[in-house]
Amino acid sequence: MGLIMVIGIVAKNGILLLDADEKFRAQGASPHDAMLQAAQRRLRPIVMTAVAAVCGMLPLAFALGAGSQMLQPLAIAVIGGLTISMVLSLVVTPLVYFLLTRHRGAQAEELA
Repeated sequence: MGLIMVIGIVAKNGILLLDADEKFRAQGASPHDAMLQAAQRRLRPIVMTAVAAVCGMLPLAFALGAGSQMLQPLAIAVIGGLTISMVLSLVVTPLVYFLLTRHRGAQAEELA
């Protein structure tokens, strides 16, 4: 259940980040500038989503309340997954996408 939650949040963050990059590229920005602008624009929503989910899981992680000990491992896994995925969403995803698509504009111009 926690894995599905983390994967959903990470996928949403990645889609929105790459969509913003494509929008900036369509407006004429270079691949490098488009990725930097997209990362800057999506930074706050990505961090806010992760922090909100982590704060929601903290009571379960600390096993506060009756019956919360059963869900404590789930909460710890989700907190760890969201923390790692936040860094990956802001660093690794843009880097890999940039490296894979940086020559796409030059190839399209050569074909035309």
